[in-house]
Amino acid sequence: MTPDRLRAPLLDAALVAVSLLDVWAHLDTGEPLRLACALVAALSLVLRRRLPRLTYLLTLPAVLLSDAVFAALAALYTLASLTRRRILLAVCAIAFTISDMTSWPSPNFDLSATSTWITLGYTAATAGAAVFLGQLVQTRRDLSLRIAEISEARDHERLLTDQTVLARERAQLAREMHDVVSHQVSLIAVRAGALQVGTRDAEAKEAAATIRRLSVQTLDELRHMVSVLRASGGRPTELTPQPSLADLQQLVDSSGIEAELRTDLPDGLPPTVQRAIYRTVQEALTNVRKHAPGAGATVRMCHEGGAVRVTVTNTAPTRPALPLPSAHYGLVGLHQRAELLGGTVTSGPTVDGGYELRLVLPVMGSSRAGGHEPEH
Repeated sequence: MTPDRLRAPLLDAALVAVSLLDVWAHLDTGEPLRLACALVAALSLVLRRRLPRLTYLLTLPAVLLSDAVFAALAALYTLASLTRRRILLAVCAIAFTISDMTSWPSPNFDLSATSTWITLGYTAATAGAAVFLGQLVQTRRDLSLRIAEISEARDHERLLTDQTVLARERAQLAREMHDVVSHQVSLIAVRAGALQVGTRDAEAKEAAATIRRLSVQTLDELRHMVSVLRASGGRPTELTPQPSLADLQQLVDSSGIEAELRTDLPDGLPPTVQRAIYRTVQEALTNVRKHAPGAGATVRMCHEGGAVRVTVTNTAPTRPALPLPSAHYGLVGLHQRAELLGGTVTSGPTVDGGYELRLVLPVMGSSRAGGHEPEH
């Protein structure tokens, strides 16, 4: 049982115990009727949370017949903390005051005596204090609920504001991609197509066809990315159809360099591992094309020792590389992707002047079982 759930029964038990002490202090066994009413009043406090009105009614006879009034005050406090009916509370407070002023079965209620008015004021103040304390607890509870609701509303408003800002930024990014990047890539595709048609050189025609094909593919991906960015706030969508090992051969064939693929990987590798392998090979071949013109590449993949090992090795370049813009984020992204999957990426030059990139990814269990790893 949690501390909050344990606190309520302990408090009820304490109130019952104090009420029984009040009965013991004011009554003796020679008054069976008064003793019975007082004991019923004390024990009825276990019902005060579920049946506050009935509990209060059960405590009134003890007030009317004896001086054991603690149970009635506790019941009145509980009723005041749970109800919002002010008239009912006023009637209950008046009933307590009159019952406490009356000495049943021989009532002695002399309104002409000053002591009677003093006792009446004291008794009414005692009942009013119980009602006031109960109403104060109820107000405090309501205030706590309102504060929690306001805090939740503020968090929701902050979330909506962040989403609005994010949507605005995504829309701006989509416009930039559409108006600038897509336009320039379209011009590249058009000029490459014109070069492909107008040239008679076979090598230049093939290069122009490759440029045009890659430009068209880039345009398709850009359009999809723009549509995803503009659909901010909608259902989550994939930026592009996610590649797998089945797409590796096409990637190698369309890389624009002389590349060979050697693979001995089993079926059923997790999709996250397949995507990591694809993106690593893609980045490695792109770097070969950019930084090692004229070089050939070999892509080797195998599964051994509970891990997938991928090696992309290129020979030395045959001509100087052209200066191309680069943010050097490609290898950083590969390192981060591998670390998320518990693997490593290493790279460095080879003894013959080439370059080699190595990827090692652990695969839990048998990869042929088609197990799945969680997306990161």
